[in-house]
Amino acid sequence: MTKPRVKICCINSLAEAELAVRYGASALGLVSAMPSGPGVIEEELIAEIAARVPPPIATFLLTSLQDTDAIIEQQRRLRANTIQLVDRLERGSYADLRRALPGIRLVQVIHVTGEESVAEAVTVASHVDAILLDSGNQTLAVKELGGTGRTHDWTLSRKIREAAGVPIFLAGGLKPENVGEAIRAVEPFGLDLCSGVRTDGKLDETKLARFFERVAGA
Repeated sequence: MTKPRVKICCINSLAEAELAVRYGASALGLVSAMPSGPGVIEEELIAEIAARVPPPIATFLLTSLQDTDAIIEQQRRLRANTIQLVDRLERGSYADLRRALPGIRLVQVIHVTGEESVAEAVTVASHVDAILLDSGNQTLAVKELGGTGRTHDWTLSRKIREAAGVPIFLAGGLKPENVGEAIRAVEPFGLDLCSGVRTDGKLDETKLARFFERVAGA
């Protein structure tokens, strides 16, 4: 198994982006408007950070929009190189996004709630570049679409990883203390975290260093 890539989410400044990249992040998560959860920043700041991050670092635009026309307009404004769909598409299709946004990678979030999540992941896998497994809840009156700080059932995550046939990012409650166990349990392509390397909402250099040390030693 190769060492998983690391995506640091909830980036809220150029300084945080630079810090995450310096420690080894291969992707940064930029959170646009959400019904709940941490890390939301203004679109102007997303565009500024996306424009300043050098290749080959991936810039993930986290969007809760469910209409492909609106998603296309948002990406064209903000110019991130990857779209992370944190909810299910309701209007339009992945093919519409592909046609309108050539070269932009698509990552679909699957919120792992039970065995039904395995079937959902397999269904969407052929349409996207990667799947990100998180611990939200789309059935609540105010949806949880990420940033919960909770882990989910990693045995289901492994089932998805084995069945999907596309790269899998693991998210949800990851931190230095449990990342080694998570890697061994799921063997994901990538890891995604927000609160696990933060203190009072700010990226914590000590926690960041410890996390990357644990990843390297897993």
